[in-house]
Amino acid sequence: MDLDYLLDFEDYFPSMISRMGAEGFIAELCNGFRLLMDVNKGLITFESLKLNCYLLGLDVRDDELACMLIEGDLGGDGALSQMEFCILMFRLSPCLMDDGPNKMCTPQGACGGGGDPMLMMNVM
Repeated sequence: MDLDYLLDFEDYFPSMISRMGAEGFIAELCNGFRLLMDVNKGLITFESLKLNCYLLGLDVRDDELACMLIEGDLGGDGALSQMEFCILMFRLSPCLMDDGPNKMCTPQGACGGGGDPMLMMNVM
């Protein structure tokens, strides 16, 4: 029996930005970061990610958790800062990244000049 591991991915970020505005969206990303971070270190660590996945009822293998951290770890310290987390979330959104870093997508997927993803630099 062959298993089909393909998943449909729906990018909700554009509709969230449309409803919340760019600053509200960035604030929501920051809330997500705080949910996953180690409160003592102020970073998302392997241990904090593993614990929070368990608490959220997600069954994620250790190698998958490590890959998540490696994907976003720009500083090479094995953990994600708030900035690294936000950058990773933008990179993982196909629509936000389709037409370059200075455009955001509408919920319909057609990109317009609705905002600047680099706004997060000013919001944090």
